[in-house]
Amino acid sequence: MVPPQIKGIAMAASVVPHFHNDAGIPVIEIGAHEFQCIGANPPYDHPHVYLDMGSDHEIICPYCSTLYRYNPKLKADESVPPECAYRAPAAV
Repeated sequence: MVPPQIKGIAMAASVVPHFHNDAGIPVIEIGAHEFQCIGANPPYDHPHVYLDMGSDHEIICPYCSTLYRYNPKLKADESVPPECAYRAPAAV
């Protein structure tokens, strides 16, 4: 059995960043090759689609046609513009 503290580390390390395009801009720079596009912020989001650039540095979301471009200067959950990084609302 894996101790809970190790499970927590593995879970935290596997979180996939989410990005949105409420502003409707053509290109969003991100710091991850693997991520989810949610379209716009809920409740106007499209199905949350997992995208993987592989060895490429750009990918287009098949739902909203946003072009995502990898920027190695950014952390995995950061974007340019910064407001395109999705942050789930805090639980009440």
